[in-house]
Amino acid sequence: MTSNPTKTALITGASSGIGKALASEFAKDGYNLVLAARGVAKMQALADDIQRRYKVTVTVMGADLETHEGAARLHADIKAQGITLSALANNAGYGTFGEFSTSALMPELAMMQLNMNTVVSLSKLFLPDLIATKGKLLNTASTAAFQPGPYMAVYYATKAFVLSFSEAIAAELEGTGVTVTALCPGPTASGFQDKADMLDSALVKGKKLPTSEEVAAAGYRAMQRGQRVYVPGTMNWVMAQSVRFTPRNIVTMMVKMMSRPVQAAH
Repeated sequence: MTSNPTKTALITGASSGIGKALASEFAKDGYNLVLAARGVAKMQALADDIQRRYKVTVTVMGADLETHEGAARLHADIKAQGITLSALANNAGYGTFGEFSTSALMPELAMMQLNMNTVVSLSKLFLPDLIATKGKLLNTASTAAFQPGPYMAVYYATKAFVLSFSEAIAAELEGTGVTVTALCPGPTASGFQDKADMLDSALVKGKKLPTSEEVAAAGYRAMQRGQRVYVPGTMNWVMAQSVRFTPRNIVTMMVKMMSRPVQAAH
C-alpha cells in the first residue's frame, strides 16, 4: 500500500443542491468521486466539469434510492467496479410540505425510505470500507432534527432519526479511526423548497437563504475535523440549542407559526 492511497468518496443526491456542492469540496481535496442520483444527465455534466477542473476520476451511477433495493444495488455496482470508499456522504433526501391529514401517503413513505432506510443501508454496507480506510461518514440531517415540525411532520421526524442514528454510531466507532458527522443545515437555497412545494411557507418566503456552496464547504470542513454534529450559521445553532430548554409544546407551537403557509395578500 502506498503512503498516499487514492481516496474515493460516494455522494448521494449529487445532481443538485448541497450534494452537487459537496462533490466539488471532495474533489478539491483530491478525492475521486462516485456520484449517485436518478438525474444521470445532470450528474454527467457535473462529472465532466469536476474532472476537468480538479483532475480526479468521477464515476456516475444512476440509482433510485427511494426503492427498497436501491441501496443494495448501488453497493453491488460500486463493488463490481473494484472501488473501495474512504468517504460516504449520505446526502440524498427530500421533504414534503402540508397538513398530515390531507397529504398523500406514498410520497411520505418514499421520503422515509430515502431519508432513513437508505442512510442506514448504505452506512451498513460501506462501513467495512470506511473501517479499512479509517474513513469519513457524513450524513445530511437538518435543523429540523431538533424539534417536531408541524406542516412537515414526517420530514422533521426523518431528520431526527438521522441525527440520533449518526450520533449513536459515532460513539460506537470511537477508536476505529472512522468519524461520523451529522450536518444540520437550516433552510438553504438548494432546490429543496421547490421539491417540497413549500415556497409559500413562512419559513422561507422572502428570506435570504445561505447557498448550497456555503453549507457544503462548512459541512465538509466539519467532517474533516471529525465533528459529530455541525449546525452551520450562528442563528441556526442558537435555535437548535434553545429547544433543549424550552417546553416542547411551546417549541412545537413556534415551529407551527414559523412554518405555516403564508396567505397571499388580497
